[in-house]
Amino acid sequence: MTFSVKRFMAIFQKDLKDLYRNLYVSSTIILPLVFALIYGRMDVVPLEIHIFIISISLSMVGAFLQCAIIAEEKEKNTLRGLMLSPATITEILAGKSAVTVVITLLITYISMLISGFSPSNVLPVVLGVVLSLIFFITLGTWLGLITRSVLEASIYILPVMFIFGMANMFIGFADDYPILKVLEYTPTIQLFEIASITNGTFANYWQPFAIIGAWIVVGTGLTVLSFKKRMMD
Repeated sequence: MTFSVKRFMAIFQKDLKDLYRNLYVSSTIILPLVFALIYGRMDVVPLEIHIFIISISLSMVGAFLQCAIIAEEKEKNTLRGLMLSPATITEILAGKSAVTVVITLLITYISMLISGFSPSNVLPVVLGVVLSLIFFITLGTWLGLITRSVLEASIYILPVMFIFGMANMFIGFADDYPILKVLEYTPTIQLFEIASITNGTFANYWQPFAIIGAWIVVGTGLTVLSFKKRMMD
């Protein structure tokens, strides 16, 4: 079955309207902007803080928003009907993710402007942000599929925001708590590694991009498996 732009847009517009009505979910959008305003007042904002603000935007807006959208569909018992409709898995997931992608990229960009983040290697950083967002979208979709309500989704998403969204804040304690060294392989830390490279070549960038790509593969696999399981339940 070919991809239908009409079905994709119908899902996109429906989710946009639902988000506008849900103040609890949409209110999380302003939190990264608050962090950006607070830290942006510093005389010199370290790179770690810039990446922290970006990571918070990706986790709080990207992952949480996506998780809540999917969980709300399940809570209203409308997701099952959508799965049984003529829409394909690609159309459903793309339509559900489009609202989150647009809003997250907008909030991330505004947060970067507020905090004054202007990396010298713009293209690698932008690519790193986009790839990291894809991971957070897949993770949010998966969590939304395995939860039963928006309230439950809000609880499930908290560890994600702490582990992935604030990894660069916890990594400093790795010498005292060796278990935290696993955070070095999170997309957040890899994004920091990408932003730290100046005048680098492909050889400098391939490893962090490969690690983020591996996370995307894992997140996509979990999402597709859970989605297909929901269709058979």
